[in-house]
Amino acid sequence: MGCGGEVPYSDRQALHLVPEAQMRAIGERSFTEIRSRSQISNNSAFLDQVRRVGQRVAKAVAGREAFEFFVFEDDQQVNAFVLPGGKVVVYTGLLRFIKSDDELAVVLGHEIAHVTARHANERLSHQIALGVLSSSLEIAMQGKGSHDTVLGALGVGSTLGVLLPFSRMHELEADRIGLIYAAKAGYDPAVALGFWERMQQASAGKKPPAFLSTHPSDKRRHDHMQTVCIPQAKSLRGTCAP
Repeated sequence: MGCGGEVPYSDRQALHLVPEAQMRAIGERSFTEIRSRSQISNNSAFLDQVRRVGQRVAKAVAGREAFEFFVFEDDQQVNAFVLPGGKVVVYTGLLRFIKSDDELAVVLGHEIAHVTARHANERLSHQIALGVLSSSLEIAMQGKGSHDTVLGALGVGSTLGVLLPFSRMHELEADRIGLIYAAKAGYDPAVALGFWERMQQASAGKKPPAFLSTHPSDKRRHDHMQTVCIPQAKSLRGTCAP
Protein backbone atom coordinates (compact mmCIF):
# COMPACT_ATOMS: atom_id res chain seq x y z
CA MET A 1 0.00 0.00 0.00
CA GLY A 2 1.44 3.35 -0.98
CA CYS A 3 1.54 6.39 1.26
CA GLY A 4 1.93 9.27 -1.12
CA GLY A 5 3.32 10.74 -4.29
CA GLU A 6 4.12 13.98 -6.02
CA VAL A 7 1.52 15.62 -8.22
CA PRO A 8 2.80 16.21 -11.81
CA TYR A 9 4.18 19.70 -12.48
CA SER A 10 3.89 20.44 -8.77
CA ASP A 11 5.88 20.11 -5.56
CA ARG A 12 2.74 19.03 -3.71
CA GLN A 13 2.82 15.63 -2.01
CA ALA A 14 -0.54 13.84 -2.02
CA LEU A 15 -1.85 11.11 0.28
CA HIS A 16 -2.30 7.80 -1.58
CA LEU A 17 -3.34 4.91 0.68
CA VAL A 18 -4.89 2.67 -1.99
CA PRO A 19 -2.71 0.50 -4.28
CA GLU A 20 -3.05 1.58 -7.90
CA ALA A 21 -4.01 -1.96 -8.97
CA GLN A 22 -6.99 -1.71 -6.66
CA MET A 23 -7.87 1.74 -7.99
CA ARG A 24 -7.88 0.35 -11.53
CA ALA A 25 -10.15 -2.50 -10.43
CA ILE A 26 -12.52 0.00 -8.86
CA GLY A 27 -12.49 2.02 -12.09
CA GLU A 28 -13.31 -1.05 -14.18
CA ARG A 29 -16.24 -2.04 -12.01
CA SER A 30 -17.48 1.53 -11.82
CA PHE A 31 -17.40 1.81 -15.62
CA THR A 32 -19.38 -1.40 -15.99
CA GLU A 33 -21.98 -0.07 -13.55
CA ILE A 34 -22.27 3.33 -15.24
CA ARG A 35 -22.30 1.86 -18.74
CA SER A 36 -25.22 -0.42 -17.82
CA ARG A 37 -27.26 2.73 -17.17
CA SER A 38 -26.06 4.66 -20.23
CA GLN A 39 -26.31 4.49 -24.01
CA ILE A 40 -23.17 4.27 -26.13
CA SER A 41 -23.35 6.75 -29.01
CA ASN A 42 -23.33 5.43 -32.57
CA ASN A 43 -22.14 8.82 -33.88
CA SER A 44 -18.92 7.73 -35.59
CA ALA A 45 -17.78 11.34 -36.20
CA PHE A 46 -17.96 12.11 -32.48
CA LEU A 47 -16.17 8.91 -31.53
CA ASP A 48 -13.43 9.44 -34.13
CA GLN A 49 -12.86 13.00 -32.89
CA VAL A 50 -12.70 12.01 -29.23
CA ARG A 51 -10.33 9.13 -29.88
CA ARG A 52 -8.11 11.12 -32.26
CA VAL A 53 -7.74 14.12 -29.96
CA GLY A 54 -7.66 12.02 -26.79
CA GLN A 55 -4.91 9.71 -27.97
CA ARG A 56 -2.84 12.67 -29.11
CA VAL A 57 -3.19 14.40 -25.73
CA ALA A 58 -2.49 11.14 -23.89
CA LYS A 59 0.86 10.83 -25.68
CA ALA A 60 1.96 13.99 -23.88
CA VAL A 61 1.66 12.19 -20.54
CA ALA A 62 4.97 11.09 -19.06
CA GLY A 63 4.12 7.73 -17.52
CA ARG A 64 2.60 4.34 -18.11
CA GLU A 65 -1.05 5.33 -17.96
CA ALA A 66 -3.21 3.89 -20.75
CA PHE A 67 -6.36 5.78 -21.67
CA GLU A 68 -9.54 4.63 -23.42
CA PHE A 69 -12.11 7.03 -24.82
CA PHE A 70 -15.88 6.58 -25.07
CA VAL A 71 -18.87 8.65 -26.18
CA PHE A 72 -22.20 8.31 -24.34
CA GLU A 73 -25.42 9.40 -26.03
CA ASP A 74 -27.14 12.13 -24.04
CA ASP A 75 -27.56 15.58 -25.56
CA GLN A 76 -28.72 16.97 -22.21
CA GLN A 77 -25.45 16.11 -20.51
CA VAL A 78 -22.89 18.83 -21.26
CA ASN A 79 -20.32 16.81 -19.40
CA ALA A 80 -17.35 14.45 -19.33
CA PHE A 81 -15.76 12.26 -16.69
CA VAL A 82 -12.81 9.95 -16.08
CA LEU A 83 -12.35 6.89 -13.87
CA PRO A 84 -9.25 5.40 -12.24
CA GLY A 85 -7.48 3.28 -14.79
CA GLY A 86 -7.99 5.76 -17.59
CA LYS A 87 -11.48 5.31 -19.03
CA VAL A 88 -12.62 8.74 -20.29
CA VAL A 89 -16.25 9.37 -21.21
CA VAL A 90 -17.61 12.38 -23.11
CA TYR A 91 -21.33 12.97 -23.55
CA THR A 92 -22.79 14.03 -26.90
CA GLY A 93 -24.21 17.15 -25.26
CA LEU A 94 -20.69 18.43 -24.64
CA LEU A 95 -19.48 17.45 -28.10
CA ARG A 96 -22.31 19.42 -29.71
CA PHE A 97 -21.23 22.45 -27.66
CA ILE A 98 -17.51 22.21 -28.43
CA LYS A 99 -16.38 24.19 -31.49
CA SER A 100 -12.91 22.79 -32.24
CA ASP A 101 -10.34 20.11 -31.54
CA ASP A 102 -8.49 22.65 -29.40
CA GLU A 103 -11.51 23.01 -27.08
CA LEU A 104 -11.93 19.25 -26.91
CA ALA A 105 -8.23 18.93 -26.04
CA VAL A 106 -8.81 21.32 -23.11
CA VAL A 107 -11.58 19.06 -21.77
CA LEU A 108 -9.74 15.78 -22.34
CA GLY A 109 -6.51 17.17 -20.93
CA HIS A 110 -8.39 18.17 -17.79
CA GLU A 111 -9.86 14.69 -17.36
CA ILE A 112 -6.55 12.94 -18.08
CA ALA A 113 -4.88 15.19 -15.50
CA HIS A 114 -7.21 13.89 -12.79
CA VAL A 115 -5.80 10.40 -13.47
CA THR A 116 -2.11 11.33 -13.64
CA ALA A 117 -2.46 13.41 -10.47
CA ARG A 118 -4.20 10.41 -8.83
CA HIS A 119 -6.96 12.65 -7.51
CA ALA A 120 -9.40 9.75 -7.07
CA ASN A 121 -6.88 7.88 -4.94
CA GLU A 122 -6.30 10.98 -2.85
CA ARG A 123 -10.04 11.51 -2.45
CA LEU A 124 -10.58 7.92 -1.31
CA SER A 125 -7.52 8.09 0.94
CA HIS A 126 -8.88 11.12 2.75
CA GLN A 127 -12.22 9.36 3.17
CA ILE A 128 -10.41 6.36 4.65
CA ALA A 129 -8.24 8.53 6.89
CA LEU A 130 -11.35 10.25 8.21
CA GLY A 131 -13.01 6.90 8.85
CA VAL A 132 -15.88 7.56 6.43
CA LEU A 133 -15.22 4.29 4.60
CA SER A 134 -14.91 2.11 7.67
CA SER A 135 -14.91 -1.23 5.83
CA SER A 136 -12.14 -2.32 3.52
CA LEU A 137 -12.39 -1.45 -0.16
CA GLU A 138 -12.62 -5.15 -1.01
CA ILE A 139 -15.78 -5.41 1.09
CA ALA A 140 -17.08 -2.13 -0.30
CA MET A 141 -16.85 -3.55 -3.82
CA GLN A 142 -19.05 -6.55 -2.94
CA GLY A 143 -22.46 -4.95 -2.71
CA LYS A 144 -24.22 -2.24 -4.68
CA GLY A 145 -24.93 -0.05 -1.66
CA SER A 146 -21.29 0.01 -0.64
CA HIS A 147 -20.25 0.44 -4.25
CA ASP A 148 -22.33 3.59 -4.51
CA THR A 149 -20.43 4.90 -1.48
CA VAL A 150 -17.13 4.22 -3.24
CA LEU A 151 -18.39 5.92 -6.41
CA GLY A 152 -19.32 8.97 -4.37
CA ALA A 153 -15.87 9.04 -2.83
CA LEU A 154 -14.34 8.85 -6.30
CA GLY A 155 -16.36 11.88 -7.32
CA VAL A 156 -18.74 10.01 -9.62
CA GLY A 157 -22.51 9.93 -9.10
CA SER A 158 -23.40 6.36 -10.03
CA THR A 159 -27.09 7.06 -10.64
CA LEU A 160 -26.57 9.70 -13.32
CA GLY A 161 -23.06 8.74 -14.34
CA VAL A 162 -21.71 12.27 -13.94
CA LEU A 163 -18.98 13.83 -11.88
CA LEU A 164 -19.66 15.18 -8.45
CA PRO A 165 -17.43 18.08 -7.47
CA PHE A 166 -13.78 17.38 -6.89
CA SER A 167 -12.12 19.68 -4.43
CA ARG A 168 -11.22 23.18 -5.59
CA MET A 169 -7.54 22.27 -5.32
CA HIS A 170 -8.01 19.28 -7.60
CA GLU A 171 -9.83 21.38 -10.17
CA LEU A 172 -7.11 24.04 -10.24
CA GLU A 173 -4.47 21.33 -10.58
CA ALA A 174 -6.37 19.58 -13.38
CA ASP A 175 -6.75 22.91 -15.22
CA ARG A 176 -3.01 23.54 -15.13
CA ILE A 177 -1.80 20.00 -15.81
CA GLY A 178 -4.47 19.39 -18.45
CA LEU A 179 -3.59 22.54 -20.39
CA ILE A 180 0.07 21.53 -20.31
CA TYR A 181 -0.81 18.14 -21.81
CA ALA A 182 -3.02 19.74 -24.48
CA ALA A 183 -0.34 22.29 -25.37
CA LYS A 184 2.45 19.70 -25.49
CA ALA A 185 0.27 17.76 -27.93
CA GLY A 186 0.17 20.85 -30.16
CA TYR A 187 -3.24 22.26 -29.27
CA ASP A 188 -3.86 25.90 -28.37
CA PRO A 189 -4.33 26.29 -24.59
CA ALA A 190 -5.52 29.89 -25.02
CA VAL A 191 -8.95 28.68 -26.19
CA ALA A 192 -9.65 27.55 -22.62
CA LEU A 193 -10.75 31.00 -21.46
CA GLY A 194 -13.22 31.47 -24.30
CA PHE A 195 -14.56 27.95 -23.83
CA TRP A 196 -15.27 28.45 -20.13
CA GLU A 197 -16.81 31.86 -20.79
CA ARG A 198 -19.18 30.34 -23.36
CA MET A 199 -20.13 27.67 -20.86
CA GLN A 200 -20.98 30.36 -18.33
CA GLN A 201 -22.99 32.36 -20.86
CA ALA A 202 -24.92 29.27 -21.91
CA SER A 203 -25.99 28.75 -18.31
CA ALA A 204 -26.99 32.36 -17.63
CA GLY A 205 -30.47 32.49 -16.08
CA LYS A 206 -30.96 28.74 -16.03
CA LYS A 207 -29.54 25.59 -14.51
CA PRO A 208 -25.85 25.40 -15.42
CA PRO A 209 -24.57 22.61 -17.67
CA ALA A 210 -23.32 19.61 -15.74
CA PHE A 211 -19.74 20.32 -16.73
CA LEU A 212 -19.96 23.72 -15.05
CA SER A 213 -21.80 22.52 -11.96
CA THR A 214 -19.17 19.87 -11.34
CA HIS A 215 -16.24 22.05 -12.44
CA PRO A 216 -16.90 25.47 -10.88
CA SER A 217 -15.68 28.35 -13.01
CA ASP A 218 -15.40 31.40 -10.79
CA LYS A 219 -13.15 34.47 -10.86
CA ARG A 220 -10.37 32.70 -9.00
CA ARG A 221 -10.32 29.90 -11.53
CA HIS A 222 -10.47 32.31 -14.47
CA ASP A 223 -7.59 34.39 -13.10
CA HIS A 224 -5.52 31.30 -12.30
CA MET A 225 -6.02 29.99 -15.81
CA GLN A 226 -5.14 33.33 -17.40
CA THR A 227 -2.09 34.18 -15.31
CA VAL A 228 -0.64 30.77 -14.49
CA CYS A 229 -2.01 27.89 -16.55
CA ILE A 230 -2.06 29.31 -20.08
CA PRO A 231 1.38 31.02 -19.96
CA GLN A 232 3.01 27.86 -18.61
CA ALA A 233 1.24 25.67 -21.16
CA LYS A 234 2.15 28.00 -24.06
CA SER A 235 5.82 27.70 -23.19
CA LEU A 236 5.59 23.93 -23.76
CA ARG A 237 3.34 23.93 -26.83
CA GLY A 238 4.22 21.37 -29.45
CA THR A 239 6.95 19.62 -27.50
CA CYS A 240 5.14 16.29 -27.84
CA ALA A 241 3.22 16.97 -31.05
CA PRO A 242 3.29 14.22 -33.71
